[in-house]
Amino acid sequence: MATHELTLLSRPGCHLCEVARGDLDRIAAEFGIPVTETNVDSDTELRAEYGDRIPVILIDGVEHGFWRVEEPRLRRALSA
Repeated sequence: MATHELTLLSRPGCHLCEVARGDLDRIAAEFGIPVTETNVDSDTELRAEYGDRIPVILIDGVEHGFWRVEEPRLRRALSA
């Protein structure tokens, strides 16, 4: 099984971010991959790039999706 880096770009108080984190934690645990969470408001470049288009899921530093976790698509990407 390939090893990937999984990152969630989020912001405090974001309900969709909380839901995405739960989904990512559950799926990533099956693959043995830790999830790193980054607050977009802590970095001016991230805030400028992603603004209100959060949560954003990154796989190996590349944007995979935003707003909701597309579980089948995420599983395929993590299996590659």
